Amino acid sequence: MAVISKLANVASASVAKVIDIAKASIEAVAGVLFSAPSTSVDVVVGHATSPYASAYPWSAGFGTKYSDPATLPAGVGNGLCFSPDGADVAIAHSTTPYVSAYPWSAGFGTKYSNPGTLPASTGNEVHFSPDGADVAIAHNTNPFISTYPWSAGFGTKYSNPGSLPPGNCLGVSYSPDSADIILGSNTSPYIVAYPWSAGFGTKYSNPGTTPTGVGRKLGFSPDGADVAIAHSTTPYVSAYPWSAGFGTKYSDAATTPTGTGSSAKFSSGVELAIVHLNSPRITAYPWSSGFGTKFSNPGTALASTGNDLTFTDSGDAIIIAHTSSPYVSAYPWSGSGFGTKYSNPGTLPAGNGIGITINT
Repeated sequence: MAVISKLANVASASVAKVIDIAKASIEAVAGVLFSAPSTSVDVVVGHATSPYASAYPWSAGFGTKYSDPATLPAGVGNGLCFSPDGADVAIAHSTTPYVSAYPWSAGFGTKYSNPGTLPASTGNEVHFSPDGADVAIAHNTNPFISTYPWSAGFGTKYSNPGSLPPGNCLGVSYSPDSADIILGSNTSPYIVAYPWSAGFGTKYSNPGTTPTGVGRKLGFSPDGADVAIAHSTTPYVSAYPWSAGFGTKYSDAATTPTGTGSSAKFSSGVELAIVHLNSPRITAYPWSSGFGTKFSNPGTALASTGNDLTFTDSGDAIIIAHTSSPYVSAYPWSGSGFGTKYSNPGTLPAGNGIGITINT
């Protein structure tokens, strides 16, 4: 009987062990397949003074500034973009190599190697394709746009478009489905677009009514149905329906921005905001296939010219890079417009805010 009892105990323990192993395996698989995504949200500001980029955690306000990258961007941080998965951040800047990219995990990792073929001159803006496969840098000097495959580093530069942009490119955006790429240019027609599929297709026809001046930073609506571009001449922003090409330009807003537009971006809401020269330096509208009635200006105005902006993906905050201290300002955002300005970061960016990105 003692032997039988001992064997029963061993068998029971073995079964329990097998159950524990199976349970642990199931939990491990569940952890891979069903665990909640990271809630870390970070914002990076490009600016005119070394270290040229400053990064902060974001949680309804600025957290403590992250350490600077060990290898700094080589010049003014003009445009910035996180990869869609938030694992990398790229900075277009004023000095060779004109673009710098870093792994990102709640801070800068070791800088990736430069592209084998560099952009030709000053990088003005950078954008990852939403599928994460490619990255584009808008820059000065022929060919004005440089694009690369992306896989935790730059691949071999894609061929230039068959019809080059007409001049220096100051803005770039892929469509949400990664099927098209649009550029803002300093030369008429001021906006140009191409199909995209691991390289440039044949240039789309220019819009029937082009922007009235130098095209700057631009953006697609989240559904990809519309595109808006900030530009240098009244009405300072132009918007178009988009369906593999430009539709008829939307009517201008009843109340237009008050000066040269620097950047136009849509929220997830959907609303459209433009940063610009002259008070109030940011102007925002409801958007529904056209401009709605302008939202009230923020209660606390921007300190100086707005240069770039970003919304959080959830659309609950808007963050602006601007000239003059504090160089970056943020506000709660809702369908009613601007909330009360958030406190400035404890450690400010080192100079005029030029570009901005958030990894939500």
